[in-house]
Amino acid sequence: ESRPHGDVLRSGRIRLVPVAELRGLRVGPKLFQYVIKVIVQTIQLLYTMLKIDQPSYILLQNPPGLPSIAVAWVACLFWRSKLIIDWHNYGYTIMSLNHGRNHPLVQIAKWYEKLFGRLSDYNLCVTNAMKEDLWVNCNIKAVTLYDKPASYFKETPLELQHHLYVKLAKDYKAFKPRTESVGWNAERSAFTEVDKENGHVIKTKGRPALLISSTSWTEDEDFSVLLKALEDYEQYINEGIKLPSLVCVITGKGPLKDYYNGLINKLHFKHIQICTPWLEAEDYPLLLGSADLGVCLHKSSSGLDLPMKVVDMFGCCLPVCAVSFECLHELVKHNENGLIFRDSNELAEQLKMLFLGFPTLEGKLHNFRKNLRASKQLRWDESWDQTVLPLFGQNE
Repeated sequence: ESRPHGDVLRSGRIRLVPVAELRGLRVGPKLFQYVIKVIVQTIQLLYTMLKIDQPSYILLQNPPGLPSIAVAWVACLFWRSKLIIDWHNYGYTIMSLNHGRNHPLVQIAKWYEKLFGRLSDYNLCVTNAMKEDLWVNCNIKAVTLYDKPASYFKETPLELQHHLYVKLAKDYKAFKPRTESVGWNAERSAFTEVDKENGHVIKTKGRPALLISSTSWTEDEDFSVLLKALEDYEQYINEGIKLPSLVCVITGKGPLKDYYNGLINKLHFKHIQICTPWLEAEDYPLLLGSADLGVCLHKSSSGLDLPMKVVDMFGCCLPVCAVSFECLHELVKHNENGLIFRDSNELAEQLKMLFLGFPTLEGKLHNFRKNLRASKQLRWDESWDQTVLPLFGQNE
């Protein structure tokens, strides 16, 4: 639903072929609607893939895999191409969040994913835990390719931060200066201002802390955990603990956004402002690179994938508090580049500990950022060159 990043649109080597989304089918029971949708998507996708120039490889991200795995396999037979599946999760486990593990549709999806997954030529996956699961339960041999941030995920210079805040302040009150003068203009935001003496951008005294989380507003992320933690944080301030005000930005689109906006509107904070913008592709990494702390509420439906949002945050050297699940330790190192929490109480305590004395005291938040800067993690293109290109070379 979002406009692709400018680097994609400008590339002469990438051709985007949109596939129309089936809308307006509301006839008959839901199962019937779902079956019809899959049939139509199968025809659309197969027609599209048989029209392209002959590919050497077809690279498919799963999920979504129904019907794309089967269609890609058929296209590979037609073109005599190699099929590569990039396993980011299992589609049937995401489906089970709505229907339960034992629902017939979920069981069919599980059988389908395993069957057609075994027909691929090569497989990539995002964690070692998933690599082991694919081998043990599906007899699929995969190579672990950890998600890495693109090159444009990096710390944002102060001047760019200021321009972004001023831009967002036009639509979102949280980014406007706290003491708004009659003639408010682009000289000030909630976090930055232009020094009248030398024209340089500086951070405002007593500025709020900027907390950011991103989401697709789906069942695998329980944002009531964050809202409850923010209620506790507000209570800490009311009790006299020296904590900064917070601006909490939750970005993204999805089916549960209206539900959570309804909960947010019922909260009456004095020291916390929450906004839920939809950011342009170019602005999202700039905001991550400007924030003080990231929060991740992604709980893997399979327990085997890692949240891409945390990967992007780490690319921006942004420390993270992330909710715990089975293989999260492959990405978030507790007390090294962030913190792992289990519930809202633990998250509230972590926010209090990290922001105590902000921004003057250099505590754990500062140390986490230093560790991220020193880690010199690989970028996406470097990781691809090291892990995936040798696969192509050895199988030519």
